[in-house]
This record gives sequence, structure tokens and C-alpha cells, in this order.
Amino acid sequence: MILTVTLNTALDVTYRVPELRPHTTHRVTEVTERPGGKGLNVARVLAALGHDTVVTGFVGGVTGAVLRQLLAEIATPGGGPEAARGTITDALVPIAGTTRRTIGVVDSATGDTTQLNEPGPIVTTPEWSTFMDGYGRLLREASAVALCGSLPPGVPVGTYAQLIREAHAAGVPTLLDTSGEPLRRGIAARPHLVKPNADELAGLTGSTDPLRAARDARRRGARAVAASLGPDGMLMVTAHGAWRATPPRRLTGNPTGAGDAAVAGLLSGLVEEAPWPDRLARAVALSAAAVRAPVAGEFDPTVYDEALARVEVTEHPAAA
Repeated sequence: MILTVTLNTALDVTYRVPELRPHTTHRVTEVTERPGGKGLNVARVLAALGHDTVVTGFVGGVTGAVLRQLLAEIATPGGGPEAARGTITDALVPIAGTTRRTIGVVDSATGDTTQLNEPGPIVTTPEWSTFMDGYGRLLREASAVALCGSLPPGVPVGTYAQLIREAHAAGVPTLLDTSGEPLRRGIAARPHLVKPNADELAGLTGSTDPLRAARDARRRGARAVAASLGPDGMLMVTAHGAWRATPPRRLTGNPTGAGDAAVAGLLSGLVEEAPWPDRLARAVALSAAAVRAPVAGEFDPTVYDEALARVEVTEHPAAA
């Protein structure tokens, strides 16, 4: 199974309005709620691809209860139109605090999404100890682990580095998808793969050239770097080479879950031991297909199949 860690889970609420205008009242035409946080979105895409996943992290309060109920409905075979082909197992750790919400407002006129993210609950020392005990047990069965998203209040900034070292000790490959100081500290622990976007990579290295910045990130400890370039695709730099993948066309829609879908593509390629260019093409195709889905954690299968057949992957000079 693939383990995804979302320390700062969220109940994702998406509002759709005819047109988003500042300083006015809006009539909402559609509301959707989904279990959210980057790792949960990744797990949902992995399950749709046929992989068994386990999700862990923290959950609490009324919104946490709603999140777990929605997750159970998605994970149950036959539980509606998005029932997973792979399984999703809930190994979330209950806490006293209340799970945050993320609010997405979709402008139907333009397709653009405005995102509002709450900070998350405070995690206590006993709650963290309970999580770490469970994490160690889950690693024994994991084929790979994804460490995703922001850290909630009360969790040390070097937490991802600690979790990467634990996974290394268990012989489990790691993918890190975060930003800022948690990314900087996490890279120093030598994850197998990191997936920053271009801005996060520039903030880490000081370079605005993605290829140079990705090489710098490898020198800082990352064994491989998959840099998201938004609608321009993705750059992959490894010890074996460097590649750039470009989607066949620019797609408009909801980009909120595009990066999480890309992570799912990279993880599925990792556990299937696919060649690096194939992993990259899969990630870009899934990212494009996620833009065409209404909410994060979903992707349009038709768009995915079409994009995968037409993604252009070109090789860069060796990533020394």
C-alpha cells in the first residue's frame, strides 16, 4: 500500500458563483464538500488509479467528523459515482482541536478559483506521540510514503525531516510536497523525491531558473526533483538525467488539485518502477485532467487518457 501523510487535514468546501466580484453579495449556485488536505487528495487520485492507500494525519471536532464520514463514503466500493477502484483506509489520529476548512470560490464566468485556507488546530505533545507510534507501524506495510502540505500549529518545523528519517530507517521511499522552511529542513533529510512548484523552488534556492534551481535542490539533499511549472508542465531532475514534460494544450478550469494529482502520478510510477520519463508524463497528464474536474482529488479520465497519449517529454543535459 501507499501511505499518505496529511498533518493539516481539511474539510474542502467549494462554492460556485456566476461571477466573483469584490465588495458585493453573491448567490451561490452549487456547494460541494470533500475530505481535503493535500495527502487526502493524493490518496483519492491513487485509489482511482487502482492503488490501495492509507491516509494518516490529524482530525478533530465537528469538521473532522464530517471529513471522516465523507472519506468513508468515498472509500466504500459502490459508494457513489466516485467510488474508488483501489481502497482508501482511514488511519487518521483524533485530536482535541477542530479540523480546519478550506474554502474555494469558483467563478463560473471565468473558471478561476479563489482559495481561502484556515491555519489548522494546535497539536499537543501527547497527540504527536500517538501519531508517531502509528506512523512507525504503518511504515512496515508501506511501499512508499507521501508527506504533503502545511504543518499545523504546535508541530515543529523540522517534522518532515524526522518523518523522512523514520521512513529511511524502515526502507520506505519518500516523496515530499511542502513549502518554505519545512521544505528546506525536509530536503536536508534526503527524500527520494520532492515536488515544489516554481515559486517554492525559487524560494528554496534563490534561483528563478527552474533547471538550475532543481539541480541546486538536489545538491541540498533531494535525490530527485519534480518541479511543477503550472500550465507549462513539469521539469524532472534526477541522478540519471533531466526531462521536461509539456501538456498538449493549456486547459482552463479549477487548478486547486492539479499539484496533488501530479504527486499521485509520480507515486504510482514510483511503486510500479516506471522509467522516469513515464512517471513525468503521467504526472503532467493527471495534472491536466485534474484542472478539468470540479473539485480537488478528482480528475477527468477522458482528459487524462488523451493528455497521456500526447504529452511531450524532452530530455535536458545530464543533471550533474
